Amino acid sequence: MTTAAAPLPGDAPLSEPSRIINSFIAPNKTFTDLRRNSSWWAPWILISVVALLFVYTVQVKVGFDQVIRNEIANNARSEAQLSRLPADQRAERLQGIIKFTQAVAYASPVTGLIAFVIIAAVLVATFNFGAGASIPFKTSLAVVTYGNLPTVVYSLLGILSLAVGVNPEGFNIKNPVATNPAYFLDPTGNRFVYGMASALDLFVLWTLILMAIGYSAVSKLKRSTAVAVIIGWYLVWKLVTSGAAVLFS
Repeated sequence: MTTAAAPLPGDAPLSEPSRIINSFIAPNKTFTDLRRNSSWWAPWILISVVALLFVYTVQVKVGFDQVIRNEIANNARSEAQLSRLPADQRAERLQGIIKFTQAVAYASPVTGLIAFVIIAAVLVATFNFGAGASIPFKTSLAVVTYGNLPTVVYSLLGILSLAVGVNPEGFNIKNPVATNPAYFLDPTGNRFVYGMASALDLFVLWTLILMAIGYSAVSKLKRSTAVAVIIGWYLVWKLVTSGAAVLFS
């Protein structure tokens, strides 16, 4: 098994702000520095703070009651189930869904970190056991966290679009910005096509490429191998979730 390469003797250590900035303008510098120090907390905090600002803006500009009405309108099964309930039970059920959705939204820093841990575990297992790398889990988590920094820009675009004014009745919290073809499709149409179209998101692809750069920088993996593995896992995920959307809609 190969081992992760050590930083070059002449490389100057980067501060956390420098690593975050370089993730956008010179990502190889950031990921190479993870060989020295694989801390992941700084980008996670930044991602979390901006995500919470987006959630708060949704609450103020759209309201979670409207968010849920839109979600139900986009899911024929949920709409049919609610319509069969008596009015009082339907109102109670809606209130429960609204409160739960709002709580989950504000818990995004925690759920996001759990997602990062799962992704890091899957990828480090794939690279270490399948490609002969030897990447520590903490380094893998740092690569995934820094690789997801483009979501900060995505959340800021979402906040900007809400601030300048959106139609609350047409707002889709799962796809709030026009960065993928699915944004322009009817979410009540072919669910599988909609799900796969959402896979072609500019910010998701940016994140995947960043992670591939990261894994190749902290190990002796070829960048093409890292790209193939990461995109391969992502396509599997989208196929599964898009198929599930068809079954449960």
